Amino acid sequence: MSDSSQLAAAVHVAIDELTEELVAFRRDLHANPELSWQEQRTCAKVAERLAVAGIEAKPLPRGGLVADIGTSGPVVGLRADLDALPVEDLTLDPWVSRVTGVAHACGHDVHTTVVLGAGLAIARLREEQELPGRVRLIFQPAEEVMPGGALSVIESGAVADVERILAVHCDPAIEVGEVGLREGPLTGAADFLRVDLEGDGGHTSRPHLTHDLTFALAKLVGELPAVLSRSFDPRAGVSLVWGSIQAGSAANVIPATGYALGTVRMLDPVVWAEAEKVVVEAIGQVVAPYRVRATIDYVRGVPPVVNESVSLGLLDSAIQDSGGAMRRILTTQSLGGEDFAWYLDEIPGAMARLGTRTPGGPTYDLHRGDLRIDEGAVALGARLLAVAAIEGLRHANVSDR
Repeated sequence: MSDSSQLAAAVHVAIDELTEELVAFRRDLHANPELSWQEQRTCAKVAERLAVAGIEAKPLPRGGLVADIGTSGPVVGLRADLDALPVEDLTLDPWVSRVTGVAHACGHDVHTTVVLGAGLAIARLREEQELPGRVRLIFQPAEEVMPGGALSVIESGAVADVERILAVHCDPAIEVGEVGLREGPLTGAADFLRVDLEGDGGHTSRPHLTHDLTFALAKLVGELPAVLSRSFDPRAGVSLVWGSIQAGSAANVIPATGYALGTVRMLDPVVWAEAEKVVVEAIGQVVAPYRVRATIDYVRGVPPVVNESVSLGLLDSAIQDSGGAMRRILTTQSLGGEDFAWYLDEIPGAMARLGTRTPGGPTYDLHRGDLRIDEGAVALGARLLAVAAIEGLRHANVSDR
C-alpha cells in the first residue's frame, strides 16, 4: 500500500469515528444560524470543540477564527464560511432554524462542520506521527455580503504564510458522493449596478415637452445588456441581469426620476478589471438620445474563483484515495459570486463542489428556504479536505527540495 493510500485509510478511520458527532454538530449549527458579521455563537462552538482536541483557536479582529495543527513547516489552509442568510427555514426537520427569518440556506453549516471534521481527523493523525508542516483551519465570517469577509481575513495577516488553500461548496444539484472539479474559472465575478435617471416629467399627452424618463429607462434596461454582449469577448461570459426597475406611479404622468438595479457577472478576471469603465460608458451612450441625466453606482463585488491545477490535483488524488466513496465529475461553471476568490488572488488554491443531493431524491437550490442536505456529505467533505491538505504539505516539502 502506498504512503498516500495509508494516509487516506487512517483519515477515513478517524472520520468514521467522528461522523455521528459531526452530523450532530452540523444540526446544531443549522438550528442556530447567525447572519454575516454576527457569528459569535458559531465561532464559540467551533473553538470549544477544537479546544477539547487540544487545538487552540485564535479569534480574528473582525470575526471568525483560525487554528493551526502542527508547529512548523509549510502551511496549507482549509477555509470554511460561517454565516447564514436572511431566509425563512422551510425544511421542518427536527433541527429547523430556531431564528425567525434566518437559515443556513447555502450550506455554510456543512462547510464549517467539514473543515472542523478535517481538522479533528488531522489532529488524530498528528498524535501518531509528525505532520510535514501545518494545516490552518480558517473559519471566515460574512461570505454572503459583498465584498465578503475573506478580505478581513486577508487584511488580518492570517493567510500571509499560507502556501495553498482549499475549500468545498455544497452543490445540491449533484449526488452525495460526487465531487465536482474544474480547472480555471469556477464561479463568476459579481458586481452590483444601480442607475438613477432624472429628467423633466409631465403629462403623458405631451411627451415632446418632457424627457420621457420611463421610455428612456425602458431603453436602458433592454439595450444595455445587448451593448455589453458586443463589448466583450463572449468567452468572458459577461451577463447583466436586472433585478428591480422603478419609475412613476400613475398611468398619465411621466415621472421625473426612476432607477434600475442589477448585477454584472463574468468569468474572466481580466475582463472584470475593465468592466466598470465599459459599463459606465455604455450607459451614457444608451441614454444620451433621451436627454436624461444618469447617476451610476457601480460596486465591485468579488472576482471569479479560478482554480489552480496543482491544488485541483490534490483534491482529485483525495477522491481517488477514497476507496470508491467519492467520484470525480466535471462540474459546470457558475456566475454566482463566491468570496473565496479573494484568497485565490493571493494564494494558489481550489474549491470543489460537494454533492449533497440524496440519490433519487429531489433537487434543491441554494439560497432557498427549502434547501435540504444529505448528511452523508459531511463526512465525505471532511475526508476530502483532510487527505488533500496533508498531501498538500507533502507536495510543498518535495517542491522545496
